[in-house]
Amino acid sequence: MILSCQNISKAYGTDIILDDVSFQIGDYEKAAIVGINGAGKSTLLKIITGELEADSGVAVLSKGSELGYLAQHQDVAGERTIYEEVLSGKQALIDLQEKIREMEAGMDAVAPDAMDSYMEEYHALLTEFERRDGYSIRSEVAGVIKGLGFTEAEYEKKIGELSGGQKTRVALARLLVSRPDLLLLDEPTNHLDIDSINWLETFLLNYKGAVIVVAHDRYFLDRVVSKVVEIRNHRADVYMGNYTEYAKKAAQRREEQKRAWLNQQQEIRHQQQVIDKLKQFNREKSIKRAESREKMLDRMERLEKPTEENASMHFALDPAVTSGKDVLSVEGLEKSYDGKLLFRDLSFEIKRGEKVALIGRNGTGKTTILKILRDLVKADEGKYAYGTRVTVGYYDQEQQELHPDKTPFSEISDTYPDLTETKIRNVLAAFLFTGEDVFKRNTDLSGGERGRLSLAKLMLSDANFLILDEPTNHLDIESKEILEQALNDYTGTVLYVSHDRYFINRTAGRILSLTGGKLINYIGNYDYYLEKCEEQEAIHLGAEALKDQPGGAGGSVSAGGKEGILASGTAQSGQKDPGKDSAGGKQSYLERKEARALEQKKKRRIEALEDEITKLEEEIAGIDEEFARPEVATNSHRLNELSEQRQTAQERLDRCMEEWEEIA
Repeated sequence: MILSCQNISKAYGTDIILDDVSFQIGDYEKAAIVGINGAGKSTLLKIITGELEADSGVAVLSKGSELGYLAQHQDVAGERTIYEEVLSGKQALIDLQEKIREMEAGMDAVAPDAMDSYMEEYHALLTEFERRDGYSIRSEVAGVIKGLGFTEAEYEKKIGELSGGQKTRVALARLLVSRPDLLLLDEPTNHLDIDSINWLETFLLNYKGAVIVVAHDRYFLDRVVSKVVEIRNHRADVYMGNYTEYAKKAAQRREEQKRAWLNQQQEIRHQQQVIDKLKQFNREKSIKRAESREKMLDRMERLEKPTEENASMHFALDPAVTSGKDVLSVEGLEKSYDGKLLFRDLSFEIKRGEKVALIGRNGTGKTTILKILRDLVKADEGKYAYGTRVTVGYYDQEQQELHPDKTPFSEISDTYPDLTETKIRNVLAAFLFTGEDVFKRNTDLSGGERGRLSLAKLMLSDANFLILDEPTNHLDIESKEILEQALNDYTGTVLYVSHDRYFINRTAGRILSLTGGKLINYIGNYDYYLEKCEEQEAIHLGAEALKDQPGGAGGSVSAGGKEGILASGTAQSGQKDPGKDSAGGKQSYLERKEARALEQKKKRRIEALEDEITKLEEEIAGIDEEFARPEVATNSHRLNELSEQRQTAQERLDRCMEEWEEIA
């Protein structure tokens, strides 16, 4: 066990944040802390790190263990480059390497009688350096930087030139390469695109240490964690399994608690009615029986009434008018910034009722496409047209459509002057703006509050075509689920950009992937996209184009829902590829086919190993829980059985990890 949190409580005045929170984390366990915004998740992490002091209770880290913490907001500064900043996470290992080099350089000057002890120290340092993979420092640093979405051309960028999101990615990279025994990550997927999140998932799954993560990315939690600590109504409940398993178990537990409380309330009312009736008889025997029942009722352990935290939004989207069948037609769209081509010759159509997700790496131009469709940015080439009776509602992730000096109340009342004050307050309350919050200046609102205000305006627009840019940013999980349900019930049309894969899976019926400057069309949700993307990208882009994305040649995606992409050039015009019929071309094709088959085989084996690793980690966690039971602690026979089971499982886990590393 690497961490034990025991009876932690924290309050600010009369505002209780955490109340008697207890849980434990095993040596290699991957766990999530979940709860609504404001539940106290970040506060709990800060107490674990020692940044905040608990009012009562303790967080105990195992002796000799090192803890690493990524806060939501990073203040990375200085004149270092990205590469230098991340490399500093290996400073202890770099110092060790320097010490070894100094000893090597000074060997000739060592006296003969001191050589044995000198060499003993030298070999001890060298052994430690090799144990910690010292020879792979620079390749590991480069791999982590690239995995988190930076290109080689950005390695030499100064920290002072970076955006807030880029600084957070640099801080995350530096933390990952430092490899502490326990990683605490507060919203690590913020500012990461889908490819980077996929990379981070694989990294954490195979991380030889424990991880505690706070995240609203449910797809990420499903893949990474095997334990969930839920903070609800200031208390903590622990569930084994990933997010989906937790959600089912938590819902069942709340339903059982509600049913038990209702049954007890019914029993109390029944007993009280019997007592009242016995007293009405006004006889000595009946009064004694009534008193006896009253004593029983007083001794009954009363169940606490289950309470729902009032922290999720409630709203529905209803278009005022039904649009025509053709909602949007885009033809030959092209855009460059500072001489860098984002995309060229993009063409696609969207039909009434479609829910379309636009995905792609950071910097490929997804938000730019949405802004072009709203006339906020001018395209270099191409055109677009909306269909008949189409009214557009737009959600901007930067909330630039909100006036900074207005309040939530005036923002709504000025946009919709016909609404009564009661209606405005009811709408704002549905988006968690109550009391004096409705009169705060927009510029003083948090990112999450501005996002909710923008969604409130969108709900009132009666639009039949919604264009949404990262609508789930800053929303907690419960609010995301409310938004998902609203979009699924929405009878209009939706085009949105999101990196929330769980959200995409639940809401999208079609995906447009902006890759290598082209759009590839997938008729299905995110799981379907994952199944087909490698095959489609290999067909339509080729290995070289994928290396150079997001730039590259243009392309267009078929309207009307056909799979794949309408290629430009010789293949589209019916001309033959000149190398296709040659022996060399055929051989090259067969080699590529064989390489793809081998890659698929490796991928399947890696997935199987990852599943096995997850099962073994869960098995070991279950054994550890069994060890901790009081009745087991005094049963030597059972303890021996558990020790053998744990050793066998640990050996299997080690073998799986070694094979995974070898293949990967």
